Amino acid sequence: MEEQMEAVQRMQDYIMDHLSEDITLAALANVSYFSPWYSYRLFVQHTNLTPANYIRRLRLSRSAIKLRDEPCKIIDVAAELGFGSVDGYQRAFFREFGCNPGDYVKRPVPLYLFTPYGVKYRALRREKQMGTVRTIFIQEIEKPKRKVLIKRGIKATDYFAYCEEVGCDVWGLLQSIKSISGEPVCLWLPKSYITPGTSEYVQGVEVPVDYDGLIPEGLDVIELPAARYLMFQGEPFAEEDYCQAIEELQEARKKYNPSVICAQWDLSNPHIQLEPLGQRGYVELWPIK
Repeated sequence: MEEQMEAVQRMQDYIMDHLSEDITLAALANVSYFSPWYSYRLFVQHTNLTPANYIRRLRLSRSAIKLRDEPCKIIDVAAELGFGSVDGYQRAFFREFGCNPGDYVKRPVPLYLFTPYGVKYRALRREKQMGTVRTIFIQEIEKPKRKVLIKRGIKATDYFAYCEEVGCDVWGLLQSIKSISGEPVCLWLPKSYITPGTSEYVQGVEVPVDYDGLIPEGLDVIELPAARYLMFQGEPFAEEDYCQAIEELQEARKKYNPSVICAQWDLSNPHIQLEPLGQRGYVELWPIK
């Protein structure tokens, strides 16, 4: 089973690296080290999508981000991401997101973007043993007064339980909303922000305090004050070691005493988790006062 997942992961990595090129089943089979037929079967088994559908959804989601953030023409985006015609791209965009790209450029609305989770990393167990604690970098930052559009869970206190309660698709929706911090966030909410019957751990996106855009169904809005944070950032890590990177940083944070900078933990504000990305290291932000 591990060999099969490694093969699918290599295909996923190849797709990511060659997204704007013509990706053939023969090329995917070549990196998987299996026959085209068996590679196709493995890909569908582990991702629940055919390679063609996986590539199409990923290209459409990448195109939505480009249209949202860059002054580009629809025809150029369609060509850059491998769509054979503008008409075909527009039809595919509408089927995927329920709006056409021209309307989306004029008024970007939240969309459920496709999030291609690597099968190898998804299968890792959180019980993985910790290794030696590596260097943790600490920096004080300030966050402005802001709103956060959040999706609440039920009882979750961490990412794994949250995904079991809510599912992972919400991350794609949050990525489609332009954030003042550049990316969605995960938060552990203080009691004052938790509504009865909902979770401490939530995922959301930080927006300006005067945000008046569309609020997708199922999301709540909270308002957070300006606050100081200590940002704890671990060293870069191999993607498959993300569980260990999280545990190492959280253990180190517990040992840190903010009184050395004449501060204390601010329990009235949520602490924040950023998406674990191996190239930058794992990051958490803890409020201080």
